[in-house]
Amino acid sequence: MERARVLLLDAAPGELLGRELERLLGHGLAVTLNLRRVADHPGTRAAWSGRVDFTDFDAFDQSALLAETVRDGRGYHAVKSRAGVPLRAAFLAAATGGGLANRLRVVGRAGAGTDHVELAAAARHGVAVTHTPGSNANAVAEFALAQLLALTRDLGAHNKAAHHGCWRSPAAPAVELTELTLGIVGLGRIGLALAGRATALGMEVQALSRRPADTSVRRAHSLTALLATSDVVSLHLPLTPQTRGLVGREQLALMRPGSILLNTARGGIVDEGALADALLDPAHPLMAAAVDTFEHEHAAFASPLFGLPNALLTPHVAGMTRSAMATAAVRCADHIAALLADRPHGVPVATV
Repeated sequence: MERARVLLLDAAPGELLGRELERLLGHGLAVTLNLRRVADHPGTRAAWSGRVDFTDFDAFDQSALLAETVRDGRGYHAVKSRAGVPLRAAFLAAATGGGLANRLRVVGRAGAGTDHVELAAAARHGVAVTHTPGSNANAVAEFALAQLLALTRDLGAHNKAAHHGCWRSPAAPAVELTELTLGIVGLGRIGLALAGRATALGMEVQALSRRPADTSVRRAHSLTALLATSDVVSLHLPLTPQTRGLVGREQLALMRPGSILLNTARGGIVDEGALADALLDPAHPLMAAAVDTFEHEHAAFASPLFGLPNALLTPHVAGMTRSAMATAAVRCADHIAALLADRPHGVPVATV
């Protein structure tokens, strides 16, 4: 019996690549590794030749992705993505086409979000979409605190000045975290991890969540109430039709004078144009923002926030710690193998 075929669109980086490949091979899967995002092509080929197959294409190029999907008419039973390669209706239709020897059954995401997959189309074509919620909770919570500290202590400006030989003193004393109220929008695994860390540092914490009440975190009655009573607002929501554009011009105007917005969730949750306008307006209550996720990312990376000194921008790296990425890679491999073996019990599967 032929082994189930799995295409790694973007493998775990560095030393984690070996752990991911060994896990997949240990489940008896036939692996094809896309080398496009692998740093050491010759070394990887030498180490894994004979155990895995190789390909090399830009997975973010939809035509290249489709070409690989139907190459030689073989197809794949599963594909795995780490960086959120868009998997839309055209890809899902091609990957499940009747002319392929192997029909796509599983999409695996080594990470929490699944908004890169057109879930309705996946459901129509009988493709299960699994992910690894919680695998990066600690990493993202730590990153949000790093964003907050960098902004409240103006580290970027001090670093730039020092590198130019300028002894720069603050125009006004910085605030300590104990003086601030943190409002968390979305109290899932990441939100709870952030709440625990912020509380330990002496911050007042409140949250808005659809989940049942967690008595350890004070609840805000509405987004309006949370925005109006928080010095720092941190977003930790999935991107859905309901959350897209959740924070726009009207919501930003409700924030406290001197407030800060942190977004490590998804770019589409915040209206970037409205956020840029707010940061450009010295009379606006919003003082600064830290953004790790954008409406347009990777090769299409563009934002009206570019160049704003009070916007701390990073390229979607909040969850990229060694521990988080290793956990996500291994869990994703296990989930893919379980679904391909018709053992869905306990495997998280995203639904529309």
